Amino acid sequence: MPTIGWIILLASLALILGSLFMLRDTSSTMSLSGDKLEKVRKRKAEQEALDKQDKQ
Repeated sequence: MPTIGWIILLASLALILGSLFMLRDTSSTMSLSGDKLEKVRKRKAEQEALDKQDKQ
């Protein structure tokens, strides 16, 4: 394999790994306020009730 092929292969591998590490580092920074979290829980309960009702 020519040298340019190895360079392109290593660069693409570095880009993929860098993106994965950046994604891992930023994945836990999303925090919701108590108000929004309560709204999400209510909405989830409503949707589950509707789904249960639809199945019957």
